[in-house]
Amino acid sequence: MSLYSGIACRRKFCWSYRLLSTYVTKMRYLLELKEDDDACQRAQQTGAFYLFHNLAPLLQKSEHKYQVPRHSLAELKSLLGKFGQDAQRVEDSVLIGCSEQHEAWFALDLVLNSSSSLNASLQKSEMETELQGSFTDLRKALFQLKAKDASLLSTAQALLRWHDAHQFCSRSGHPTKKNMAGSKRVCPSNNIIYYPQMAPVVITLLSDGTRCLLARQSSFPKGMYSALAGFCDMGESVEETVRREVAEEVGLEVETLHYTASQHWPFPNSSLMIGCHATVKPGQTEIRVNSRELEAAAWFSHEEVAAALRRNNRTAQQQSRGLPFWLPPKLAIAHHLIKEWVENTVCLPA
Repeated sequence: MSLYSGIACRRKFCWSYRLLSTYVTKMRYLLELKEDDDACQRAQQTGAFYLFHNLAPLLQKSEHKYQVPRHSLAELKSLLGKFGQDAQRVEDSVLIGCSEQHEAWFALDLVLNSSSSLNASLQKSEMETELQGSFTDLRKALFQLKAKDASLLSTAQALLRWHDAHQFCSRSGHPTKKNMAGSKRVCPSNNIIYYPQMAPVVITLLSDGTRCLLARQSSFPKGMYSALAGFCDMGESVEETVRREVAEEVGLEVETLHYTASQHWPFPNSSLMIGCHATVKPGQTEIRVNSRELEAAAWFSHEEVAAALRRNNRTAQQQSRGLPFWLPPKLAIAHHLIKEWVENTVCLPA
């Protein structure tokens, strides 16, 4: 090995180690905040807070994108005072992440769990004026956010919703108590610990080798088609769920399948989307749509799907005007599956 290549290797190793070390220290810092209420409370002193109103995040519109404002603890306490809420409401916040410099990030819903006697719904417009933003439905805003902001707000909304729905012990019926970070709730009467959970959902792009199957539900925006998806039943493996869902929804039998990626999805409740590719048995491509599950399903050629991907930067409103169909936006795992299929499928001439 030459001197130059040896130095280059050492530099590459040191750089990689620094990246790994930063990640490890971040994860261990977050773990400390989740397990130590005092440490979490100290982190709030220098942390940043994202605000919600009935699970809708505070956003500021900038051209065609949304900006996500953050507030310091001092700013938050001042705002709580203006909104007629006690400064102790800070303890209702949940930890959602931190920077590489260990600035902790929290989320607080100004309405959920509020004991204020004021009518929160009447205050919403006043809050928005004071905050110079608007509380926006996350489902509508998600695909206009930066990827990092979308992930943070999805985590925040999921945690805030979970705490709002799990305030009582399912065994004793007594109120449960949130720890400072919001990573768990404990029943004081029996010490049962409840942790936030996600429901596993498989999302599968089915192919016959040259075409892929896309479907739509009646609840989808007009013209949008996506991959097949369904919740895992109790006791099922991912593989079993894929096979069952494909059989139930389109009447086809899966021959091969493989996992490719996963994604947290906050709607309507927190789910873990498990992305898979699957193929059908040769000669078995006749679709029999289950109308209870789907509005429509069809095979689409490589050319059709590739063209849909190229035009997918248009807005949903533009896409619904005379275009044959459009696909889920880039941040959705369904888009990742479809793009992956297009890039990896070799189309032979007819």
